[in-house]
Amino acid sequence: MTDPGDRDEHDDRAVGDRTDSDEPDDSAEKRDRKRDSEGPSTDDTRPDDTRPDDTQTDETQTDETDLETGELFHPLGETAQTDFRDMLEETEYDTDLGMEMARDAMRLTKGELSEEAFYDRYHDEVVDEFGEDERPMAERVEAAREEGRLDRALSRFGAEDESRRELLTKMGASAGIFGFSAWGASHADESDPAAGAIQNETDEDGGDDGDRTQWGMVLDLETCDGCLSCVVACNEEHNWNDGANWMYILAYEDGTVESPDADEFEDTRDFNYLIRPCQHCTDAPCEKVCPTTARHTREDGGLVLTDYNVCIGCRYCQVACPYGVNYFQWEDPESEAPSEDLGEDMMYDERGRWVSGRGPRGVMEKCIFDPARQDGNMGEDMVGTTACEEACPPGAIQFGNMNDPDSDPQQYIENVPLARALEHDPDDEELQEAIAIVEGEEEPASEDDEDGMTEEDAMRLLRGEYGDNTSSFKLLEEYNTDPNVTYLGNEPGSEAEQVEGPVAYDDVNLVDNRMDETEERTFGGLEL
Repeated sequence: MTDPGDRDEHDDRAVGDRTDSDEPDDSAEKRDRKRDSEGPSTDDTRPDDTRPDDTQTDETQTDETDLETGELFHPLGETAQTDFRDMLEETEYDTDLGMEMARDAMRLTKGELSEEAFYDRYHDEVVDEFGEDERPMAERVEAAREEGRLDRALSRFGAEDESRRELLTKMGASAGIFGFSAWGASHADESDPAAGAIQNETDEDGGDDGDRTQWGMVLDLETCDGCLSCVVACNEEHNWNDGANWMYILAYEDGTVESPDADEFEDTRDFNYLIRPCQHCTDAPCEKVCPTTARHTREDGGLVLTDYNVCIGCRYCQVACPYGVNYFQWEDPESEAPSEDLGEDMMYDERGRWVSGRGPRGVMEKCIFDPARQDGNMGEDMVGTTACEEACPPGAIQFGNMNDPDSDPQQYIENVPLARALEHDPDDEELQEAIAIVEGEEEPASEDDEDGMTEEDAMRLLRGEYGDNTSSFKLLEEYNTDPNVTYLGNEPGSEAEQVEGPVAYDDVNLVDNRMDETEERTFGGLEL
């Protein structure tokens, strides 16, 4: 269900985000040269999510063997992997390098390859191909090695642990700054997931990221009605091209659960849906293959973004993304940027980087969780909101800080029947009483009061009316990308196929490229 052309790179940079918005001198030239040699192809709408095949890469095989024999490594399936290769063949960039880096970026997130080994394996080739290696782990690996050399040298002079730490800190090479915990030998065994691994960044006091904001979503598939309001709202706010749907709603059936005929149904909730935004992974493979830092993870809010001024459109991120959420911008925007239709407050984030709104020709785009809102550019009341969430009539989209137990998504997960009831706001007096009791706004009846409603009665009533959180999942969890989107409801089965939903994309003046322009695509099991 995934088209290579449809995916766009996630340039996610976990550490050392650039603060400038200047693109490398040759970025524009590379983009122009690439897009002049290419043209839009019908294959350039990539797939959605798929469940990976059982086949796994054998670590004893060489890179060449894996790829030349068609060994499947991409979770979106064999057709998508072949299409990705064909897509890269049409660019000016090294196809084998892009495919091999994508495969190993996924091995890295799965713990099958160390960050140091991944960096070393491709460093020379990346420099030869792009003139630089600005992948996010480059600074961490080199800094860690430098610290290791200094630490060993100080140890030979008999410096105490505390004095060594003070000196290293003054030199800008402390473990607290670079955020690694256990550094093995500088040429560690690649087969050991822990060897030479650099851990996630921590704060200077040695704490974890629990107090930091991590924007994310809870998506309730049981309440989604397939109205496409979220897709329309996203398009209106960000002005992406027809078919380059940053938000996507898929109706499906998988042999176990069925959806009704699009022309004959009693209730829109009789359909099975999958809502597909970018997953904004904490450990995003797309970022790991970006040679320029265009795709990066912003420290503030953990948003996975693309700096349009830095992106050269190599599309490596598109191949490395397990979820199929990237789009290559084939055409020049209809409106200039900045302009009345796309002001600077909707383009640049708090760091001054152009990461929001529709990008220029020749770059990668995707869902961005609205930095303009989260940075307060649209007003403080818009912080912690997205256009798609605001537009969703049944409240199936809950956006907020996933690290805050009081945020909308966490409160929704905490008590799903109550959350659904609050979103529905029923007129029924008994349901209203049940809501008030569960929220603590009304005293429940005692156990011996036969006429009153106890708290247990109230919850039973809400569960009966709105169901319960019987199932939750994250897409492709086995890839260990740590997506910041949690789904409530049934996960699509391995035989899932997309079907027409109750509202057609044509009905809202949008294009469903995956249905119109791709024949065999998969997304977490959805074959299109």
